Amino acid sequence: MPDRIYNFAAGPCTLPLPALEEAQANFVNYKNTGMSLFETSHRSTTYDDIHMGAIQLLRDVYHIPETHKIIMLGGGATLQFTMIPMNFLGEGKFAEYVNTGTWGTKALKDAQIIGDAREIATGKDSNFMNIPKDYTVNQDAAYLHITTNNTIKGTQLHEMPDAGNVPIIADMSSDFLSRPVDWSKIGMAYGGAQKNLGPAGMAVVIIRDDMMEKANKNLTAYMRYDIHASKYSMYNTPPMFPIYMMNLVLEWVRDNGGLEQMDKNADERCGILYDIIDEYGDYYSCPVAKEDRSRMNVAFRLPTEELEKKFVAEALERGMSSLKGHRSVGGCRASLYNAMPIEGAEKLGRFMLKFMAANPK
Repeated sequence: MPDRIYNFAAGPCTLPLPALEEAQANFVNYKNTGMSLFETSHRSTTYDDIHMGAIQLLRDVYHIPETHKIIMLGGGATLQFTMIPMNFLGEGKFAEYVNTGTWGTKALKDAQIIGDAREIATGKDSNFMNIPKDYTVNQDAAYLHITTNNTIKGTQLHEMPDAGNVPIIADMSSDFLSRPVDWSKIGMAYGGAQKNLGPAGMAVVIIRDDMMEKANKNLTAYMRYDIHASKYSMYNTPPMFPIYMMNLVLEWVRDNGGLEQMDKNADERCGILYDIIDEYGDYYSCPVAKEDRSRMNVAFRLPTEELEKKFVAEALERGMSSLKGHRSVGGCRASLYNAMPIEGAEKLGRFMLKFMAANPK
């Protein structure tokens, strides 16, 4: 399809072309049922196969053990900022938060409205350009909340912290399904679907059974994880389109080497760009501490803001979109999620070299 461009947006992200084409082919008349899937009852066997298939396929591809339940909810990751403290911060309890940027800050502020949420480490002193590591987790905490990847700043947590016996709750929105996870260390993981799993409009929650057992039962039904888990995310009408698309994306992951290949591809894609940044550091610079650089979101600066604007504009003319950095940071940012072809990173790398040669500082 010649009119497809390389979409480097931080989210919603680029999706696998085969998944988009299959959805297109079946959109109006889903597999000869005479109607679209999105007119079909969510209680039908047609949709049930997709819904339960998505749950099982995520478990298989992501190697999620039976000790953890998979829940698919509307509201995105932002709703989880509220649901988490409502479920786990009852009277007399407290939680600890490691603040690594915009989304960690928002999660903390929402939790503090509901209960005793304490910031035990922050990257604020470095403008969140590194991941804080020097902290101790209070073993009486209800949970430790972390954000594994930060889209805006371009940082990533490459190893899970040692939380002792405290369950870790991890916002994995922007590096979901990009690398293996030691699920024994995770009490709960969650994230919006619009980075590596599908379109916007849904969050995936992966929660350990013992966490769910301790959750607050004195809540309205939609806010209770145990109710959603017991109903297989069918307590109410689920976000059918995002779930359908996630199923197609997961099939693509499975058929293209699985999680292990996604992990290798992530290293290769970001390596292409970081190698150029490091070799030509007098022109391209990455503000992030080297050991904390994200594999998903490569942030970089050019010598001047004028050159950055020109870089973004000329890249778009050449079929590479959304390279402008977040408005709170500036500069440039290339988001490299699972469905970004290696060729996209290679094309951007070639353009970086040509642009530098044509636009000396």
